[in-house]
Amino acid sequence: MIKAVIFDFDGLIIDTETPEYESFQAMYRDHGMELTMDLWGLCIGTDGSAFEPYSYLEQALGAPIDRETVRKLRRQRYTDRMSEVQPRPGVIDYLKEANELGLQIGLASSSTREWVTGYLKQFDLIDYFMCIRTKDDVEKVKPDPALYLQAMSCLGVQPVEAIAFEDSPNGSLAAKRAGMHCVIVPNEITGLLRFGEHDLRLPSMSAMPLTEVISRVSITRKEC
Repeated sequence: MIKAVIFDFDGLIIDTETPEYESFQAMYRDHGMELTMDLWGLCIGTDGSAFEPYSYLEQALGAPIDRETVRKLRRQRYTDRMSEVQPRPGVIDYLKEANELGLQIGLASSSTREWVTGYLKQFDLIDYFMCIRTKDDVEKVKPDPALYLQAMSCLGVQPVEAIAFEDSPNGSLAAKRAGMHCVIVPNEITGLLRFGEHDLRLPSMSAMPLTEVISRVSITRKEC
């Protein structure tokens, strides 16, 4: 029986990932370079240790860049793009439905707590979450399962009783390593990446009611 739903944040609740990639891609093109998805995909859903875009650009150019100026322009592009962004389709409906069903609602993110809660407050979503676990709470972020294991412990549920909602391969791998059901909802950028094991894939949360998602993943678990 499903008792909890645990959401990723970046790229899933709010698509911060597409604007971020676009801003770094523009930075690379300013220097006559391309930032490929193969490289960028390494850091989606995890922290910056997998790929550092400023250092890689300098290595590719064979020369240093004015990091302060370049970073300032990159951040401004990101901020401008984010001013247009709203929660992804169906997110608020899922949160409301989970609440009505009496499910525990958690969040597990590889980003910092300040980053996550800032956006949740901006869009009046923070009160939906009974437990929030972020990079600040663990030694290793996704694809390590620690974030999900901590979130489940906080909510008082077992892995078979929880569904993780993810948009990235690193995130879905973390959920599966934690023993959970996992539903992937890729965004514009992560939809281009190759995913490993998952129970269900949706184009958006507006494509299927949460009750049907629960029914489908429960059936999948029984068949396994």
